[in-house]
Amino acid sequence: MTSCAQKILHDVFGYARFRGEQQAIVEQIADGGDALVLMPTGGGKSLCYQIPALLRPGVGIVVSPLIALMQDQVDALRQLGVKAAYLNSSLSADDAREVQSRLLRGELDLLYVAPERLLNAGFLALLERSSLALFAIDEAHCVSQWGHDFRPEYRELTILHERFPAVPRIALTATADAPTRREIIERLSLESARAFVSSFDRPNIRYRVTNKVSALNQLQDFIDKEHANDAGIVYCLSRRRVDETAARLKEFGWDALPYHAGLDAATRAANQSRFLREEGVIMVATVAFGMGIDKPNVRFVAHLDLPKSMEGYYQETGRAGRDGLPADAWMAYGLGDVVSMRQMLMSGEAPEERKRVELQKLDALLGFCESTACRHQTILRYFGEEHPGNCGQCDNCLEPVDTWDATQAAQMALSCVYRTGQRFGVGHLIDVLLGKVTVKIEQFNHQQLSTFGIGRELTQQQWSSVFRQLIAGGYLEADIEAYGGLRLTEAARPVLRSEQAISLRRDAEPAKRKSVRTERAGKSREPFSGADEDRLWLALKACRMALAREQGVPPYVIFHDSTLLEMHDRRPASLAELSRISGVGQGKLARYGDDFLKVIEENF
Repeated sequence: MTSCAQKILHDVFGYARFRGEQQAIVEQIADGGDALVLMPTGGGKSLCYQIPALLRPGVGIVVSPLIALMQDQVDALRQLGVKAAYLNSSLSADDAREVQSRLLRGELDLLYVAPERLLNAGFLALLERSSLALFAIDEAHCVSQWGHDFRPEYRELTILHERFPAVPRIALTATADAPTRREIIERLSLESARAFVSSFDRPNIRYRVTNKVSALNQLQDFIDKEHANDAGIVYCLSRRRVDETAARLKEFGWDALPYHAGLDAATRAANQSRFLREEGVIMVATVAFGMGIDKPNVRFVAHLDLPKSMEGYYQETGRAGRDGLPADAWMAYGLGDVVSMRQMLMSGEAPEERKRVELQKLDALLGFCESTACRHQTILRYFGEEHPGNCGQCDNCLEPVDTWDATQAAQMALSCVYRTGQRFGVGHLIDVLLGKVTVKIEQFNHQQLSTFGIGRELTQQQWSSVFRQLIAGGYLEADIEAYGGLRLTEAARPVLRSEQAISLRRDAEPAKRKSVRTERAGKSREPFSGADEDRLWLALKACRMALAREQGVPPYVIFHDSTLLEMHDRRPASLAELSRISGVGQGKLARYGDDFLKVIEENF
């Protein structure tokens, strides 16, 4: 079985060897066993069920929650010569019937379906008349009611074990903390499955969290200096913010598109298609966009608003650098994010238990934002994995954070909250500490308080940082009934009593902004220095784009950037030499080999 799997890996997919635990997972499923696979985005999860589906008799049924993911996967598999299809609402009735006929005739290697379709009684009856190789349940964290992408239909997928007990099942996810893993096992009846947990580390991603001052200007500077010609995703919390950000980026010359549930389906589909099929497009989106997106050369993911949890943040940032080449995860984070996100969670209609869990997850993310430790280390610790730190790929390691003894400042801030009645927002509290005589301060006679004017040694921006970190640290919380006014928590008591010292990170002063219109550098995170002017590299990308347009598929379906980079570096001169490039299987060698060899010969 091992030699057969190796042959498929090389001949079909074009890879010389398995990575990590891929081979063990393939053997487990190919031998008829069940598996739970936790592997980071870009780690090669798909191969773990695609190869067993080709090894075993029958068709592999892949449960996937998104139409875009199905179409991407099927396009890529067909390029490799694999007989793949999907069944979803995008197909006409005639096309759907043809796919079902092919299923019954045994003409498919892999069939992708949505969970809703799979649970249909008619489709289950169809499966009972078919030869089945395996069931693959992708994005398995959707089964968790505490997860960030809960899908109720996923909880009914235990029917697969009940109706088809002899068919092996593999559940896969890139994001699941320990409680979510336990829930996946319980809800999908995978108690006897072998668990494979790969490292969650994404060493090619550089994590950065910056203090939010003027988020849109900061985003423009970030893209201009480092990613002016790159594909990227910008996440925002609201539809309005998405539209404003996309419009602003377009004003400054970037090819930016909006994506959110308020747009009609045709516009969303068109924008997503452009993002997948064109180079250098920036998608500005709510979290409705992205799960299952296979585009491997997304060079950056930016957050203009705080996500809800570490799982959400990890999954969203994981859409960058799937090809293993350098990528950035950049987030602007400020005091308003902390207050508004807590308010949003607490004011919802969810049961109290759910609110408590969501607040715990938010607190973990706030801790990540405020941490002075290695970002990679902090992320992995959340998922129960150790990391030695000093990654050289995050802001805290590249530019160690300066901290200061903020005990006295914290006492002033907490005392001000208490003496104003624990019902005012940060803006008013800072005015009191700075001794500003405003209409509101005179209205409530707060100029008579002992805390009025005691904080003049710090600036307004510094006080904003103090309050943000006290909220993130759990010393203060927003009172929903007081419209976001701050109140003390039990954790504030020992600080006020001088029983506990407080150390806070010192926020860097915001850099003076230069004119983006006149000084755009046009840099990008290309895979090597000088790539923007390298004749062969540009010619290889142009050849790929021409072939992709000719066939109506995204460029990465032809070849990933990493495959083009290996062609560029090794300069193969024959089909035999080209076949030894990672990602060049026999199908693609036959279809594209001559085209790329010609490009290499003409641009050597």
